[in-house]
Amino acid sequence: MASPVDRTSLRDQVEELLAGTGPLPIVSAGDPVLRRVAEPFDGQLDPALLTRFISALRDTMYAAPGVGLAAPQVGVPLRLAVIEDPAPVPDEVREARGRIPQPFRVLVNPEYEPEGTGRAAFFEGCLSVPGWQAVVARPHHVRLRCLDELGRPVDELFTGWPARIVQHETDHLNGTLYLDRAELRSLSSNEAMAERWTQPTPRRAAAELGFAWDEER
Repeated sequence: MASPVDRTSLRDQVEELLAGTGPLPIVSAGDPVLRRVAEPFDGQLDPALLTRFISALRDTMYAAPGVGLAAPQVGVPLRLAVIEDPAPVPDEVREARGRIPQPFRVLVNPEYEPEGTGRAAFFEGCLSVPGWQAVVARPHHVRLRCLDELGRPVDELFTGWPARIVQHETDHLNGTLYLDRAELRSLSSNEAMAERWTQPTPRRAAAELGFAWDEER
């Protein structure tokens, strides 16, 4: 259960963040805000401030660069995240991972649930765990329910890599990092990834690093 956060303090925190210039600072693993259940958004930020905060999250995601960013990753314990993925990958990677372009989306109070039993395991990284990646098995299809930035309800099925992004960012709002779900024998530095594990799937990494991997959909 989320511990209550004073509305005025939260608004002041966001105002202070936005008073700076450039991308917002991203907090790293070890900061308690990443391990707390975030507060549901219920108007703590007025519409103008919410719009500015969403814009700053978007700019920070672009600058990192990343394909998603949750409010706790900039130290704000609100159930709010942004996602966008232009998916600039080779066709073989796109096909293996189900990675298709996703437009910019704002997820307010998101929740997801698996659809079916299919799972897929691929290397995954996180802006709050810089320099490392690990294989995470996740449901291949999920149903996302949330609100958009205008308060309109969203009920949508995501599949493949977009489903992975939705799960990763929503997990942040529940105090969960991807490492909590990862196959730790697969943990690899970005340097090792570039040198050894650029294949579309983790099959070779599983064989050489000694962890189980099954291509499952």
